[in-house]
Amino acid sequence: MEENLIKTCLHDRHVSQGALMSPFGGFDMPIQYDSITQEHNAVRQNVGVFDVSHMGEVRVKGKQAYDFVSHIFVNDVTGAPDGQIFYGMMCYENGGTVDDLLVYKVNDQEYFLVINAANIDKDVAWIKKNAEGFDCTVEDESPKYGEVAVQGPKAEETVERVLGIDCRDIAFYNFKTFEIDGEEIIVSRTGYTGEDGFEIYGSHDYIRRVWDKLMEAGVQPCGLGCRDTLRFEVGLPLYGDELADDITPIEASLSMFVKLDKPGFIGKEALAAQKAEGVKRRIVGIELAGSAVPRHGYPVLAGGEKVGEITTGYKSISTGKSVAMAMIDKPYDKLGTEVEVQIRKKTFPGKVVKKRFYDKNYKK
Repeated sequence: MEENLIKTCLHDRHVSQGALMSPFGGFDMPIQYDSITQEHNAVRQNVGVFDVSHMGEVRVKGKQAYDFVSHIFVNDVTGAPDGQIFYGMMCYENGGTVDDLLVYKVNDQEYFLVINAANIDKDVAWIKKNAEGFDCTVEDESPKYGEVAVQGPKAEETVERVLGIDCRDIAFYNFKTFEIDGEEIIVSRTGYTGEDGFEIYGSHDYIRRVWDKLMEAGVQPCGLGCRDTLRFEVGLPLYGDELADDITPIEASLSMFVKLDKPGFIGKEALAAQKAEGVKRRIVGIELAGSAVPRHGYPVLAGGEKVGEITTGYKSISTGKSVAMAMIDKPYDKLGTEVEVQIRKKTFPGKVVKKRFYDKNYKK
């Protein structure tokens, strides 16, 4: 198993820096360098950098690139200016989620799709299969790119000062391409942490140089451990927890990204029916009264009966509260509903709350 893990272009840096390494999505990835709490707080208060080279990149080009992307993507890219980014999902006919992803609009005949590491092979096969009949090409560019995410309130100042990239004019959920060191570099501003931040895509050599410059400047390296605590606190989903092939975007409480008024896309009928009829279950937030920590898979009870289970849970580093996201059956999903979480043989009281436990601080 271990021998088959893919190493990112920064793997030797992580090992030499003493990172705790662990398998994630088929890759050998850093979980933490110092402590998850220290790395989490660096991103909330200052700046940190993540190796996200494990993410997948797919380029769709051709006369019908727009038609094809519209066919497989639940959000609506119609009329968007070049350089805009959209978050959304690809769905199966039954509404279950293939993956959640970012769609970068290069122009009407070219789109850059950023997909989850664990789903690269599955996604690429599904995208290529559904591209049959469309006048466009689908290219898996995942092996070509390395990627780092510089995140935190000082991300803009750090990218400009340390890397010399003029990024302040990049608006939230937009990207620009730059010619640097003789190659095309993509810089976007999305952030999976709830803080301002930039994603930088380039060749493996370029990304290694970027990492080294950031380390020399004293920027905190961050692992996937705090990437999870950060995204969780601001209510952002993780595929495999809050989204899956048997969890639709409507059930995940992400219906704002599903544009049912656009022409047919895969899964539209199933999602429209769910929106019209209502779902039987959905993702909500839960706050526990004490300090017990809920974890993925723990049962949620109401009146002694199981009504759901935890998808992600932590003692929130930024708020100190024991909170979780959970898939809960209706009608127990209403705000303020009292529930219990079973942790091993004990149960702990809690209540349903909004699933954003900490306010995002994106640059407006």
